[in-house]
Amino acid sequence: MDLINILKHRHTTKAYDKERKIPAPIAAQLLESLRYSPSSVNSQPWHFFVADNDAGKARIAKATSGPFAFNAPRVMDASHVVVLSARNSLPADYLQTLADQEQADGRYANEEARALAHKGRSGFVGLHEQAGDVPTWTQKQTYIAQGFLLLSAALLGVDATPMEGFDASILSTELGLEEKGLSPAVIVALGYHSDADFNASLPKSRLPEKSVFSHI
Repeated sequence: MDLINILKHRHTTKAYDKERKIPAPIAAQLLESLRYSPSSVNSQPWHFFVADNDAGKARIAKATSGPFAFNAPRVMDASHVVVLSARNSLPADYLQTLADQEQADGRYANEEARALAHKGRSGFVGLHEQAGDVPTWTQKQTYIAQGFLLLSAALLGVDATPMEGFDASILSTELGLEEKGLSPAVIVALGYHSDADFNASLPKSRLPEKSVFSHI
């Protein structure tokens, strides 16, 4: 695997071939890349809505109207579209669910280790609750998941388009996010680019190494 070549080839897709669908085994791996994404204190403060048919994509596309209409074809023509949403709060019952899952997955050597991990995670969440920035924190964690999805797509030969160009209020209403305690973070379209994707043939442009790295 030539990671640098893959990174240079990866691009934000501007137009999709709506006739090409992501094979089920590949789609399953992409969703697993989201589930296995890292998060602070393993809080996993997210929920992902996946549309792989026209009806589901049309629901998401409702949020790409008005000034965001340019994103509508990318939503409708892609093979799969994922709405990455972040939890607005991390209540005690949710933290207990995380602890129970870690216990079931064999992450604790004994009850003392379990209690210590749960106390540490709860304490860290408490710090953010005191600061009043839990929603901001969970949005940041959700963007980590987006990064894993984009890289995984590139590694699997799947094109992708991350989109912040959507009406959050429309999407929230359509998916019932508020009552679920969620807020939309970003939409990612997945599929295979068409010949109309001008961005596919453009050279990558990034600032030079000396501009973005300082060795200390």
